Amino acid sequence: MNTENDRVGMIREYLTTALHPTHLEIEDESHKHIGHAGARQGGGHFHVSIVSNSFTGKKALERHRMVYACLSDAMRHEIHALSIKAFTPEEFNSSEE
Repeated sequence: MNTENDRVGMIREYLTTALHPTHLEIEDESHKHIGHAGARQGGGHFHVSIVSNSFTGKKALERHRMVYACLSDAMRHEIHALSIKAFTPEEFNSSEE
């Protein structure tokens, strides 16, 4: 698996299966990092915004660890860098107002 669409699809599948998000956006930012060491080795750079009830009662660090746990296998080769914004549905809805 090495095309950008495959990687985004893989991230979507892993996160959806494990965290059942009510909202999920995945942006491949690899093009911004051409020439970077991780990019040369094939790993992509991604930004994830995820909203899930699974984050209720969890601090930001715990939420990020949950996302990383879902993607642990991919973090070895397919993903070099991952930026995460993780919200509960209540937090996400109040930020849109």
